[in-house]
Amino acid sequence: MKFFKLLYILPFLLMACFSKKQEALVASPADTVFYTCSMHPQVMLSKPGKCPVCGMELLVVHKQLSAVADELKLSDQQIKLANIKGDTLAKTFISEKTVLTATLNFNQMDVASINSRVMGRIERLYVKTTGSFINAGDKLYDLYSEDLNNAKQEYMLAWKKQQQMGTQGIDFKKLLQSARNKLVLWGLSADQINHLQENHAKELTTSFYSKTSGYITAVDIKEGDNIMEGAALFRTASLSTLWAEAQVYASQLAHIDRKGTATVTFPDIPGKTFSSSIAFVNPEINPDTRINLIRINIPNPNQLLQPGMPAYVSISNTSKSAYTLPIDAVIRTGDKSMVWIQVAPNTYKTRMVETGMETDDRIEIKSGLTAGDIVITQGVYLLNSEYIFKNGVSPMVNTVK
Repeated sequence: MKFFKLLYILPFLLMACFSKKQEALVASPADTVFYTCSMHPQVMLSKPGKCPVCGMELLVVHKQLSAVADELKLSDQQIKLANIKGDTLAKTFISEKTVLTATLNFNQMDVASINSRVMGRIERLYVKTTGSFINAGDKLYDLYSEDLNNAKQEYMLAWKKQQQMGTQGIDFKKLLQSARNKLVLWGLSADQINHLQENHAKELTTSFYSKTSGYITAVDIKEGDNIMEGAALFRTASLSTLWAEAQVYASQLAHIDRKGTATVTFPDIPGKTFSSSIAFVNPEINPDTRINLIRINIPNPNQLLQPGMPAYVSISNTSKSAYTLPIDAVIRTGDKSMVWIQVAPNTYKTRMVETGMETDDRIEIKSGLTAGDIVITQGVYLLNSEYIFKNGVSPMVNTVK
């Protein structure tokens, strides 16, 4: 029975002996040199050997003897290998950018509607699909209209009477001009009216032509349709200029400089950038979405851009003079921001800062630094890692504002 009890307590006795041996090897706070594992930095022993966790050879580490907790001292070789560089803090001009998502739309100033000027029936349609491009003067449709045919006959009768009687008796000149004006108002061109006189044409249908150039965006008729006076037949739009319409929340609108410069980029066309001013800000906010609309005019001479394409609108606000640093110089964790500064040759320490507006590569420093401080702009994360490796804690623990 005693033998089994001895077997039971033997592992615990061995573990206690091993722990006492390890405690003897653990580095004390007074040691200037200790040995640690690159894979398990929590292991810190006073003598060389192998890592008790993974068995790797331990590395020798010289403790930092700085009297200040948040200081870090490096050798010239370490600084060169880590490519640590600093810059003197000074004021520069900075302007915050607001980036908005946008969509390209037709410029409504270049949108036109082609309407019927007289009642009749569509006998033939020459433009049947949307997306087609028409030039001014292209034939659109042939119309049969009793009213228009009667007006053409009235004109021809007045013209013939004038040719026969000249200036004798009734003044057919005024009657002829009145009949001509009616044909013009109903959509006939001067060439079509002259054609009536020259050829005594008696066609039952009349052709109508486009007076504008652009892309057909809507076709509202078919062959055989009866149309009324004023009916919308086609809608056209030009792509020479487009609108980039961006949505902006009401909370953002107060921070946007309405006289600032807007830069428009397109994810579908890398490298294509347009700069313009804000042409229009909708005075009314949608009460349901709390979203407003900002419009920028985009020139499109080569028809490279198309309505419906997505875009990004970056609006630069009014610039101001402030202390700024490269964004990579600031280490941010949660709501805290920290930088490394050089306090002496080869000696660095951390400083908590309050940040402000940001641009693509710069960030404003509101407080925490003074003019003339040498701030580390390259190698900050290597400094941070070296501090954690030597002290076992993040520098933010010891850093104060």
